Amino acid sequence: MQILSISEEYNSKIIIMKKILVTGGNGRFAESLKKIKSNHKFFFRSKGQLDITSINSIKRNINQFKPNIVLHLAGLSRPMKIHDTNIQKSINLNVIGTCNLVNICFKRKIKLVYFSTSYVYAGTKGNYKEEDPVLPWNNYAKSKMAGELAVQMYKNSLILRVSMTEEPFVHKAAYANVKSNFMYHNDAGKLLLKVLNKKGIYNFGGKSQTVFNFIKEKNKKIRKRFSKGEFPLKQDMSLKKLKNLVKR
Repeated sequence: MQILSISEEYNSKIIIMKKILVTGGNGRFAESLKKIKSNHKFFFRSKGQLDITSINSIKRNINQFKPNIVLHLAGLSRPMKIHDTNIQKSINLNVIGTCNLVNICFKRKIKLVYFSTSYVYAGTKGNYKEEDPVLPWNNYAKSKMAGELAVQMYKNSLILRVSMTEEPFVHKAAYANVKSNFMYHNDAGKLLLKVLNKKGIYNFGGKSQTVFNFIKEKNKKIRKRFSKGEFPLKQDMSLKKLKNLVKR
């Protein structure tokens, strides 16, 4: 599997240490990020320590850690059906919680890094560019897009439309007719360190391929399954903008 490479020059450059406050600090990706060596100082906060639905909780953490960057990983993702059965929870965490962070980061002049999703694209044509129209295809994607729109209003921000998964893959079968840009959490964490100082919107993931082909490179026992409409078939994004960024 070929993932966007992290330049070897990165380790030889002088890195200005940043203090980074991480919401959702006990989530799946955050746990992977904790294992990656970095010159930055991360403060990982669980929901019990930093509740993004509480303005006071956010302010307490900002005052305590005085971050240069807020890395926003908290929110509601799986199971996907919860975004249909409990839309209030989805809205509170993914929309209102994100808006709370935008408001406070704006007032304190703190950079905000937001993990959006590749699902904001319709998934009908593939090779989506950041400038293409968005059409979230399920309630999860709609909630993430709503949060993203708030972040877009704040210019001191970085939005990553992410396509990633755990390693090992948690399912016994993978879609052989759904194309995406999956990368594993560990690779995503390494790539994140390369782009933390950037601003704007970037598609963020690995090379375009079917989910099955991605998974089988490390799991030869993975079985094929086929989407019959529950997942759009062409979810893959263009990574040209990201590749150009990493090369700089």
